[in-house]
Amino acid sequence: MGRLTEYRARRDLASSSEPAGERDHDLPAARQLRFVIQEHHARRLHWDFRLEHGGVLVSWAVPRGIPDHPRRNHLAVHVEDHPLDYISFSGHIPAGNYGAGEVRIWDQGTYELHKWEFGPRRQEVKVTLHGSRVEGTYALFRTRAEDWIMHRMDPSPDSLLVPLPQSARPMLARSATELPEDLGRWAVEYKWDGIRALILSSGGSLKILDRRGEDMTQRYPELRPLARELGSTSALLDGEIVALDAQGTPSFELLQARIGLDSSARIRRAMSAIPVLFMAFDLLHLGGRDTRPLPYLERRRLLEELALQGPHWQTPEHARGEAGRALLQSSRELGLEGVVAKRIESTYEEGRRSGAWVKVKNRLRQEFVVGGYTEAQGARQGLIGALLVGYYRDGELIYAGRVGSGLGAAARAAIEPRLMALKSAESPFSGGGPPPRVHFARPQLVVEVGFSEWTRQGRLRAPIFLGLRPDREPASVVREVPEG
Repeated sequence: MGRLTEYRARRDLASSSEPAGERDHDLPAARQLRFVIQEHHARRLHWDFRLEHGGVLVSWAVPRGIPDHPRRNHLAVHVEDHPLDYISFSGHIPAGNYGAGEVRIWDQGTYELHKWEFGPRRQEVKVTLHGSRVEGTYALFRTRAEDWIMHRMDPSPDSLLVPLPQSARPMLARSATELPEDLGRWAVEYKWDGIRALILSSGGSLKILDRRGEDMTQRYPELRPLARELGSTSALLDGEIVALDAQGTPSFELLQARIGLDSSARIRRAMSAIPVLFMAFDLLHLGGRDTRPLPYLERRRLLEELALQGPHWQTPEHARGEAGRALLQSSRELGLEGVVAKRIESTYEEGRRSGAWVKVKNRLRQEFVVGGYTEAQGARQGLIGALLVGYYRDGELIYAGRVGSGLGAAARAAIEPRLMALKSAESPFSGGGPPPRVHFARPQLVVEVGFSEWTRQGRLRAPIFLGLRPDREPASVVREVPEG
């Protein structure tokens, strides 16, 4: 019973439902040894790894969870032995108690013992785990004080485990004016009016990347708790960050107030006034497995099994076959941007604009590159009146027209200093560009524009400025509706 002295001294077992361990005893040597991994939502999320040995559970706290690949080593902090009854404990430890918070069983099973050395100079354990989520051989060895390293020695039997990639480029859709005719081979999802985001989650930590691969994690603090929901499961999610208006409709205009913020104080204020929502619609990596080669329907099934439903994230619906036409009609009635149709057997083509994904918009809108501006008249003379915008075709910037409508005071204040810093004496546009008496700029700024149609001359009819797109590479901006 002496091995549990520290365990009992740390706890008020009269107020906590944790087991006291009075019935523990040494078990016959022939009996299979057990292990448990508990997800512990205490002051900081961590995982408790416990091995049955010598009549107790020898325990380690693993802050980043069980490593899923031999290339990853995770810190494991050796803690006090726990009673054997703790192997089935799942519940709430009340506030004021040691380790207060929620404890859930993440995995459990049996293990084979290969090495157990707790000497004065070297401490090392080697085991093969047989659980429902973890199957493999692990080594734990002490580095200093109570710090140990947990190392996975082999991949899973299916040999599919790969490290979570630290960056990726999203798959893109081609534009179309209507849904494909053979809808039986397609699934249809809503198209969300926001910014594309890839979310990497591993061991309770989270990173958010925009479509250019830039880290924007600090700009959206309300999404960080998603890592706690995913827990020890490593995942790479693809989706859209949106801001909702009073009617619950995604508003790119509202989201503009969150894009590009870099001050912590301003981000906190903006987060309170305009919270964001992450719409997860694809899964590129899960628990050591690269899911990009899987068909769309299989990736979608795995995503839905994660059951991501929280205050700032969700997995929206999709429709199969002819039901996709009803979803398109629903998007119009709800005032959404449109829909995206995806071939059900298609793989995830990273970084490509693929015909396996087709977007149908309810109103014309796309990104354009700013190549200059006209001056305002009257009291604002010398400042921006309208933007000169274009798109790339065969490496040349093609002029598409002026955009002045929708450029409010806030938008002008955000654009003017950037555009002035890009002023140029030469036109970036190819032949047939804008009229004289305009100011040119180096083509580095991308904006989103709504418009009624393309004219026969290739100009925008009734264009309206919608917002800045710092997440877009200028060279990737092309005309989405085909010419001719």
